[in-house]
Order: sequence, then structure tokens, then C-alpha cells
Amino acid sequence: MLNRKKGTYTVLSNRRIAENIYELILDGYTGFITAPGQFVNVALPGFFLRRPISICDYDDYSITLVYKTVGRGTKVLATTTAGQKLDVLTGFGNGYHIKPGIQKPLLIGGGAGTPPLYGLAKALNRNRIKYTVLLGFNRAQDAFYYDKFQALGADVTLCTLDGSLGIKAQATELLKTEDLDYDYVYACGPEAMLRIIYDFSKTDGQYSFEEHMACGFGACMGCTCRTKGGSKRICKDGPVLYKDEILWDGDSLQRPEEEPAPGKEEAHA
Repeated sequence: MLNRKKGTYTVLSNRRIAENIYELILDGYTGFITAPGQFVNVALPGFFLRRPISICDYDDYSITLVYKTVGRGTKVLATTTAGQKLDVLTGFGNGYHIKPGIQKPLLIGGGAGTPPLYGLAKALNRNRIKYTVLLGFNRAQDAFYYDKFQALGADVTLCTLDGSLGIKAQATELLKTEDLDYDYVYACGPEAMLRIIYDFSKTDGQYSFEEHMACGFGACMGCTCRTKGGSKRICKDGPVLYKDEILWDGDSLQRPEEEPAPGKEEAHA
């Protein structure tokens, strides 16, 4: 099954859309993508490990990836240009599921956690579900895609830490202090941010975790975390976990004691 997910994709465009943020659009088969919030695994020349990147959007013929350049691999990816070919594995992980009966979900993301929420927003539109979007960035030059959410008809609140765009606040501050009207939460961002959302949100929800990965399909066990239902691998059983199964160790997911979290040198960037 794994080999069937592998394909050669053509770069349609690769452009900088914010500080160290790029939007990469690939032409190729998308039939193995089944839910918003899944990811792809991209091979880069000269690197042993593939780079997992969340799927921002897709249609019958193309995949949109939005990524941050934080390491050597993603900096190489940022140099690719239209017409180049990339070896890509698609349809990895379990994405967001639209819970039956929800009427006014809240989508909350921080920085590079924004892209998978865009695909989710489009899925909610197709299901005629109204939703609110709460996005947080450090500065105006770091912000992206808020206008695309608005173009979908979403009610969008934008926050920046320095107040250079939108409200001067962290997105999680509004969750704690404002009387937001929602009946479900979809979240993506750094673990510390997700922990705050977990503590202060008043409903159930689904949380997408960013994780260091090696294989991307569950064989190496390097991204294993503990949950109320037993051990799970973020790459295969996630990256989306339900609120009622998450176990925390401070601001991070609980890890098996015999398998500490991988070092930063193994980061997917």
C-alpha cells in the first residue's frame, strides 16, 4: 500500500507568502488524501529523511503545501522552482473529522499551525457549517492566509503579539478572556499553545500536533506518545488527536519513559 502512495509531482509554483513562510503547489495524483489535516512526505536531494509537511489544500489534480523554513531541508525546498520534480508520499496520518451535529466550531491556530485549518475550513463550507477562525502570529510580517479564510466567508479574528496587525494579544488570551460562542474546537499549533487551548476551551475538540518524525508511517516509533487509550504514533495514529484521549506532561504530550522524544536534529524541518 505504501508504494502506491509514492509519486513524482511537478512544482507548479513555490512562493514566499510571509517571513520564512512559503506556499508550494504541486501537480499530481491526490486520490490517497482523504481528510483535511493529513500530511505528505517529501524527499529532497542530499537528505536521508523525508520532510513531512501538512496539507493545506488539495483538489483532484494538485496539492498545496505551506511550510516554514526552519532547517536545512526546508531551506532547500524553498529554492525549488516551477517545473521541477519532487518525490512525494501522500495521504499520511489521520486528519480532522467533522463531528456530526456541530453547528459553530472554533478553528484556532498559531503560526505554522494555520495551514491544515484552511483545508478544514473548506470542508466545513462544503458541509454548510458556520465556523469562527482565531489566528495568532508574532508580527504582521509573519501573518498569512487570514485573507483566504475571509474569502471563504469565515468570521476571522487575527492576533499578533506586537499589535502590528489585528488585536495585540495571543490567540489563546482571547480564548481565556472573551466569551466566544462555539460548540467544538479544532486546533493546530505548538504543544504549549495546544495545552492552553485544552485547559481553557469549554468543549470537546480535535488537536493537530506538530512532531519530529523519521519514517512518517509508524515503523520507527520515534513519535510515540501516551494517550488514555494506550500508546499512539503521531505520524500514523495522528497528527490529530481527540481532546478526551490526550495525556499531558507539563506543556508536552506524555511520552513512553523508555523512548524519549527525538532530538531537535531530527526535526522535520
